[in-house]
Amino acid sequence: MSAIDKKALYNLSYGLFVLTSNDGTKSNGCIINTCMQITENPTQLCVCVNKANYTAETISKTKKFAVSILTTSTPFSVFEHFGFRSGRNVDKFSDFSSYSLTQGGLPYLTENCNAFFEAEVKQEIDCGTHIMFIAQVTQAEVLSSEESVTYAYYFANIKPKPEAAKKKGYVCKICGYVHEGEELPPDFICPWCKHPASDFEPIK
Repeated sequence: MSAIDKKALYNLSYGLFVLTSNDGTKSNGCIINTCMQITENPTQLCVCVNKANYTAETISKTKKFAVSILTTSTPFSVFEHFGFRSGRNVDKFSDFSSYSLTQGGLPYLTENCNAFFEAEVKQEIDCGTHIMFIAQVTQAEVLSSEESVTYAYYFANIKPKPEAAKKKGYVCKICGYVHEGEELPPDFICPWCKHPASDFEPIK
């Protein structure tokens, strides 16, 4: 038995958020599951984002971001829109209208969102595959009383189930991406959520 059973990590409680930035010419955003308050005075948050995401690169340069807290009404299309394609290749806000701008000019969602924060980065920590940004909140607003969506709720009620009977291959336990084929390369990286081959399991 492995000393680290990764399934234990799936029992941690996570929310789901849209993390947004602006590179000076266009706005961008991605889905993250790590955002928490770390101090009261000053009010500071930390967020963690995969280095492969263009949003992480932009935040490193601009030192500011916004976070939209997603709710249980969020359709899968929002996760597809912000999570399954790269801001390096598309303008994610060119065909997305349900947003407004913070006082600093960063987008936040106005639907399927119960609150948003804008923050200024004070510290950046390299965590290997991810970057942790510690930032001071400059704006915060409650938008609705709807319940925040958790990772567990997303898996149980929002994420489509793979059509296992029709496909042979491997499915990502994190986002549901299906890699078709008899073998999964050991260095395979999920094109949707950027998780490694160890987070895939055979379709049965």
